[in-house]
Amino acid sequence: MKRILLKLSGEALAGEKHVGFDEATVTVVAKQVKQLSDDGIEVGIVIGGGNFWRGRTSETIDRTKADQIGILATVMNCIYVSEIFRSVGMMTQILTPFECGSFTKLFSKDRANKYFAKGIVCFFAGGTGHPYFSTDTATVLRAVEIQADGILLAKAIDGVYDKDPKTNPEAVKYDEVPIQEVIDKKLAVVDLTASIMCMENKMPMYVFGLNEENSIVNAISGKFSGTKITV
Repeated sequence: MKRILLKLSGEALAGEKHVGFDEATVTVVAKQVKQLSDDGIEVGIVIGGGNFWRGRTSETIDRTKADQIGILATVMNCIYVSEIFRSVGMMTQILTPFECGSFTKLFSKDRANKYFAKGIVCFFAGGTGHPYFSTDTATVLRAVEIQADGILLAKAIDGVYDKDPKTNPEAVKYDEVPIQEVIDKKLAVVDLTASIMCMENKMPMYVFGLNEENSIVNAISGKFSGTKITV
């Protein structure tokens, strides 16, 4: 793969604290992405906001406002992670689908391609810019727009299972599973909107555990041990 879209879980970046940031965890991620970038692979990144806020965290706040808080959480995450990436020697830019002062640049495919051509890692923050759409959907949308070769989903779990492994010890992990089966069985890899977008645009996904050693590098170097979702 020459261009990838890496989706990072906000909770995974928080480490064992589960909230905020764990700098050691983020630095490990940064060093792996630098290895890919140094090898000439173009990397786009989407980060969830769950280490700060989830759209349904509050039952009191209006859903639209709650989602807007989550959208801003992804911007904060990208600003932080971008700076850690810079500290290990990468060039980065943060793109959002709405004006965000001098914090970010406004997203366009042409602008992203210009940055990729210069070896810059692009962070796609702010989701789709609209409520009711998750960062899963934003991930697939950006991957399709930038014509990525695949989506890497770095999660707190090491792949896709037929049942929830947290509650069912007999859950079996898939090595490979078609996106249609993910949709039919509601395997909850990404939300339904994102799953259908992957199917319609033939965008493969690779699901793996972020905390495994060299997991991001291994995902595209032939040592992948997670689940490939085929289209």
